[in-house]
Amino acid sequence: MKNQLQRYGVWKVANTWTPALAKELETLGFGALWIGGSKDSELHLVEQLLQATENIVIATGIINVWSTDADTVGPAFHRIEQRFPGRFVLGIGAGHRESNQSVYDKPYTAVKHYLDRLDAGEVPSDRRVLAALGPDMVRLSGRRSLGAHPYLTIPEHTKKARDLLGPLPLLAPEQKVVLGSDPGITRAVGRAFVDDPYLQRVNYRNNLLSLGYSEDEMINGGSDRLIDDLVLQGTAARVAERLEGGHHAAGADHVAIQLLADGAPTVESYRELAHALGLRRAQ
Repeated sequence: MKNQLQRYGVWKVANTWTPALAKELETLGFGALWIGGSKDSELHLVEQLLQATENIVIATGIINVWSTDADTVGPAFHRIEQRFPGRFVLGIGAGHRESNQSVYDKPYTAVKHYLDRLDAGEVPSDRRVLAALGPDMVRLSGRRSLGAHPYLTIPEHTKKARDLLGPLPLLAPEQKVVLGSDPGITRAVGRAFVDDPYLQRVNYRNNLLSLGYSEDEMINGGSDRLIDDLVLQGTAARVAERLEGGHHAAGADHVAIQLLADGAPTVESYRELAHALGLRRAQ
């Protein structure tokens, strides 16, 4: 499964996916499609995207342990596996305290308990990944799943995560990208996505502090340095160069690209990026 994901995938929020887009991205040569922020215990969108495509892997990035039921997710996984064997990866995580105020308590324990319930439902450990930022969750991802799917990180975090995981578990960070030649425009697009909600979330702020950024760099929309580190910007060729020299050079197996734009990213922008990355079109 680790190799099946290939080097690059596409990450999009659940309500922005369509079967037509999934089919198009498969033809461009991406190896996996990540469904961000899924709250559907029955995994209906996963099934729709699998049905629209032929070979590409579909992954949740992530379903939330507070808002989905493991005892429902387990049978849904097996339903999908029966229809589309070997093409689904179940990404799970604890999300954010601010979005789950009424239930959020001891996220590490909650994730372990959720994994226990998935084990009881015979969901294979090598078909699931964990959202992981802190060292304890990264280590847990290596012990109890295929590996880690960190979000809103930089290559320095990827290197630390690889050191914690060792060489075998999957390491598949998400990476935001804005294509364009004007840094003022691309940075403004990136800042709008990063500032709200992510710079308002304590787990992301704490992770950025651990990576050497200051509190001052996370106010007023984020410093230019912070935004430029978190959001790769430039021509498709320049972004491709930074992806290879960034997360992959730091130890990532796969990078889930979240393409941002002022409005919805176009299919042409995905095509341009796929070409720059040297992806081979699906046959």
